[in-house]
Order: sequence, then C-alpha cells, then structure tokens
Amino acid sequence: MAVQAQDTHPKPLRRDAVRNHQLVVAAARDVLSEFGTDASMELIASRAGVGVGTVYRRFPNKEALVDEIAAQMLGELVGEARASLALPGGTGLEAFVRVIGRSLVAHRGYAHKLIGHSRAACVEQLRDLMGELLVQAKRAGRVAPGIELGDVMALTWGLRGVVETAGEVAPEAWQRYVDIQFSGLRCSAPTDSGPAVTRQQLGQISGGTDDGSASCT
Repeated sequence: MAVQAQDTHPKPLRRDAVRNHQLVVAAARDVLSEFGTDASMELIASRAGVGVGTVYRRFPNKEALVDEIAAQMLGELVGEARASLALPGGTGLEAFVRVIGRSLVAHRGYAHKLIGHSRAACVEQLRDLMGELLVQAKRAGRVAPGIELGDVMALTWGLRGVVETAGEVAPEAWQRYVDIQFSGLRCSAPTDSGPAVTRQQLGQISGGTDDGSASCT
C-alpha cells in the first residue's frame, strides 16, 4: 500500500492569527524602543491587547521576537538604501545615513541587535548597497576618493553611539554629528592613521552566520 507523503509546507495562518502576530510585533517595536530588551513579554502582550500565551505561541522566547523585529528593521533599511541609489548628484549616501539615524532613534532600545544579526545575507546585501552609494558619492565629488566602505561603516557605529548616549535628552544630536562627519568625508582621506576597516573585518565584526536561505524584504 502506498504511503501518502506528508505535507512539509507550513499551513497559512488564520486571519485572526495573522492579526495577532502583527499586533504583537507592532507592540514589541514600541515597547522595546521605550524600555529596551529588558521589557517583559507580559508588557508586550498588554500593549498588544492579547494574552501572554498568544505571544508565546508565535514566539517561544523574547530573543525570537527581538530577532524578527531586527530582521524587519534590516529589510526596511535595504529598501531605503535601494531607493537612495536613485537620488541625484551622489546625494544618496548622505540621505541614507540620515535614514539610518532616524531608524536608530525609532528603535533605540534594540538597534544594537543589528550587530551580529543572524541574517548575514541581509547584512551583506545592505553593505553592498552602501558600497554602491559610496561609489556614487565619490563620482559626484561629495566624498573624497580615498574614503572606503569601512570608513562609512565606522561613521554609522559612531552614529549609533550618539543616538544611544544622547537618548531623549538630546534626540536630534545625531544630526549635527552626521553634518560634521560628512564635512570630514569631503576632505582628503588621512594617510597617517592606518587603513580603513576592510570588508573581511566588517564580516568578522558583524559575526552573523547564515545558510543563504534568508532574504531581505
């Protein structure tokens, strides 16, 4: 007698389950931004208007929930980076760095999760797009020829530090930081301070591992 093959495809969620999933993720983004990753699953459930059991049915632990939100944030940044490539006059790089700044402010409580995120393919895609934006900026003369991708990435690391340190006391301090940094990037690259961080080093710093199946949306 033939054995019926098992369906390995996950069943689609019911409409109410999809709605609850969206409510939980939206509430978690707000709560984690406000209270950081120490916020409880109970608080997230309360903000979403669902029982805590509903949260745990979709996410076995807080780490899984934070991971999904960080992945969403990465996907959003990839989309913004692509859109920035269409901006005229090599302005896309600076425009996108400011997008990163606004995103870091909006997700202050968990933005650090992007470093070492498990979706390494998504991180690499974002890095590639930033490299293309840098090439555009160089061609337009908005960034010095000697500036490398590692220099731009270091700028974003500092940007995250400014956002986290200034907090709600000076939430717009990062804007001036970006202005100052891009003024420096337009000058000749330094020659006596060692090389920029390499692409290989960037991969080691991010530390993500991926099987190649994850995609950025």
